[in-house]
Amino acid sequence: MSRPGPLGAQPGPEREYLTADLPGAPQRALAELIAGNRRFVTGALRHPHQDAGRRAAVAAEQHPFAVIVGCSDSRLAAEIIFDRGLGDLFVVRTAGHTVGPEVLGSVEYAVAVLRTPLVVVLGHDSCGAVQAARDAVATGTVPPGHLSAVVDAVVPSLRRAQDAGVDELDRIVDIHIAQTVEAMLASSEALAAEVAAGRCAVVGMSYRLAAGEVRAVAAEPAELAGAVAPAA
Repeated sequence: MSRPGPLGAQPGPEREYLTADLPGAPQRALAELIAGNRRFVTGALRHPHQDAGRRAAVAAEQHPFAVIVGCSDSRLAAEIIFDRGLGDLFVVRTAGHTVGPEVLGSVEYAVAVLRTPLVVVLGHDSCGAVQAARDAVATGTVPPGHLSAVVDAVVPSLRRAQDAGVDELDRIVDIHIAQTVEAMLASSEALAAEVAAGRCAVVGMSYRLAAGEVRAVAAEPAELAGAVAPAA
């Protein structure tokens, strides 16, 4: 029987991908993400899994070790800021990391079918989607076209921030990230079941555009938030 190998190693007959069915998979997946982000911050990039050999290895099937539900902002490219490559991350991006049925279905596919052990909600400081929603609520205007759907999805987070007396944009973004984590778990029985069984974890992170580092905002299980700390 094959044994789990390090994520940086090329899978083969004696290697096994990191999936939800392996012991400690959520914790290992999170540690791998954080290690990659620290390499990105410090400039010690490895660019793993970005060559022709990896392309051939994952052509027939995929086994991503993390789902990234991130903001569509052009400065938030997950494979770059976590120093990963082909087949490593299952990325779903919307403005303001808003979550609808298609996003939840994509996450459930990764978690239930691909057996991915970690889901990350990735927001960032100075989020334009959150600011747009904030402006729309403040002025009572309805954004044109489908932008209104983005605003509507962020409004519950704005209300939560208002109830908490929070007015500063980046603190509102943090609340929105935590709200997204909670909403995903409340809306997806499949995701909640995997988390309850210990086969998956959901972590909310905020990315600092200038510094390039991530920090934890929320996590389920909660103790995993302590594993996400800025690079030294």
